[in-house]
Amino acid sequence: MESPFRTRVKICCISSLDEARLAIQFGADALGLVGRMPSGPGVVADELAARIVQVTPPPISTFMLTSETILDNIIAHQQRVGANTIQLVDAVPPETYAQLHKALPAVKVVQVIHVIDESNLDEALQALQNGVDALLLDSGNPNLAVKELGGTGRVHNWLVSRQIVEQSSVPVFLAGGLKPENVRKAIDMVRPFGLDICSGVRTNGKLDAQKLEAFMSAIK
Repeated sequence: MESPFRTRVKICCISSLDEARLAIQFGADALGLVGRMPSGPGVVADELAARIVQVTPPPISTFMLTSETILDNIIAHQQRVGANTIQLVDAVPPETYAQLHKALPAVKVVQVIHVIDESNLDEALQALQNGVDALLLDSGNPNLAVKELGGTGRVHNWLVSRQIVEQSSVPVFLAGGLKPENVRKAIDMVRPFGLDICSGVRTNGKLDAQKLEAFMSAIK
């Protein structure tokens, strides 16, 4: 029987129906659909994201990555795409999670924390206190002139991530520079609920079946 503590896998930057099918075939628990961003790879039009959502069978989750920070814009984005999970890649006002839960009661809300240093521990704690459903720890830098909000392919400080996991009352996903060669170490060091991967299972920007297989094998 499969252990309930199996590390979940979200394949991000899904750019076509074929990529969605391939990710599902290799055992993805969730698909990531990237909305408009200030920088980074994998952006798809809302119409295509909506089509992918429609053909994704339960129990696979669909994460809509949004850089919107104003409540009405986040809700409008979700309603165009129909994903069952909103992934907020930028900081939002503290009341946003409760407002989203009220407006979209069936939709989960995940906050990305871009791990730079130990100040991110407080940021994570604030999101938990404000009612977020899950955290996702990535390697962007929202402090740059052109914000990096994900898809950097860089590894961040996993020791900080480990501390966030230890203090979190909700599931925590780990992202940023994961690949078949380092994923086992990442799991052992951070102990995340799930992993989020984009560039590490791609070749020339396309989802690569061999890399996907190697990644999934490394986790088992």
